[in-house]
Amino acid sequence: MWNVLLSFSGPVALIQLLVLPFFPESPPYLLLQKEDKAGCLKAMKQLWGEGNYHTEFDDLMKEKAITKGTKIMNVLEVLRERSVYPQLCTMLLLLLSLQLCGLKIFRTANLQESIIPYVSLGVSISELISIIFCSSIIERLGRKVLLKGGYWIMSSLLAAITVTLSLQDWYFWMPYCSLALIILFTVVFAVGP
Repeated sequence: MWNVLLSFSGPVALIQLLVLPFFPESPPYLLLQKEDKAGCLKAMKQLWGEGNYHTEFDDLMKEKAITKGTKIMNVLEVLRERSVYPQLCTMLLLLLSLQLCGLKIFRTANLQESIIPYVSLGVSISELISIIFCSSIIERLGRKVLLKGGYWIMSSLLAAITVTLSLQDWYFWMPYCSLALIILFTVVFAVGP
């Protein structure tokens, strides 16, 4: 029943994709990153209803004043910062261990048992590179764009994975298409959602 479990994320992603355009950007993002005070207040009213949000707005302004002197680090600077090594190691171990959960789908795709560990390692490395890439573009594009685009691409990839897994007995090269689509799905998930 793994295929039912795998397909369950499709309708959930579709629902999120349909309602996402109706939600505003987050108020801290609008104020701290975009420096849009009016947009921040409008987003607060849209998210929390009518009311007086001067306390929350003042808190965000204080946070903006505190972070004004601090430098926003890029990915390479974070990797060079020794104080974050424990957190980076924890995240890396989590990413690597998550890849072990996908071994069943590689077996279902009729891949040779001897290459499955290498495929799993390749997926892990692809996901890690994608996360690093995402952290460098999220400031420019915004979360909403990455989420919306990621969900559209992921839903298309899930449909294609379903087709390639259904046709794997007809063509000898179809398991490799399934594998490529699974890796691409992981990359898109890491960059978007």
